[in-house]
Amino acid sequence: MTLVLHGHPFSSYTQKVLVALYETATPFTWRVLDDPPAFEELAKLWPLRLMPVLVDDGRPFIESSIIIEHVAPQFVPSLEVRFLDRFFDNYVMTPMSRIVANQLRPQDRRDSYGVDEAKAALEAAYRWLEGVMEGRAWAVGDNFTLADCAAAPSLFYADWVHPIAERFPHVRGYRARLLARPSVSRTVDEARPFRQFFPLGAPDRD
Repeated sequence: MTLVLHGHPFSSYTQKVLVALYETATPFTWRVLDDPPAFEELAKLWPLRLMPVLVDDGRPFIESSIIIEHVAPQFVPSLEVRFLDRFFDNYVMTPMSRIVANQLRPQDRRDSYGVDEAKAALEAAYRWLEGVMEGRAWAVGDNFTLADCAAAPSLFYADWVHPIAERFPHVRGYRARLLARPSVSRTVDEARPFRQFFPLGAPDRD
């Protein structure tokens, strides 16, 4: 495959795809979205101008889960994997992103009620995931899958905006295992130069 990845190292959904590419040692060419020409190129591929987009021999693939299924179909062995992928994207990544996006608004347009709702949603997600992860190494048993690719950036950033409490030891342990996995730690390390741009301030950890 001749792959070109349009994205940014600090983007959570780009990181999700990077984990899969690094896990499978899939070669690709970076097109980092860091200047107007790069975004103009992205807009020609996907008018919504959202990252990541993967181009394979001229054909664009859009949405992180679809991209991963294209490059690593073995990472999607079951409906449970698909469900947990959607869980991490919709119920961890989405409320986390709401909190971050709120911080980017002008002071007089911020929504403290919406932030409280998003934090409550994260708390509920942590509580549910605590039961799921008891006795599991990875999201769906012993094999690393699409669900873990989704979990890595989701839990990484979610813990920054609404820390995972000590009463959720299985979730905390899972996040630690993810960060220790070479494909994930590589992705995190490549994004370190951009931490000063995190709207809420990156914590002095991880």
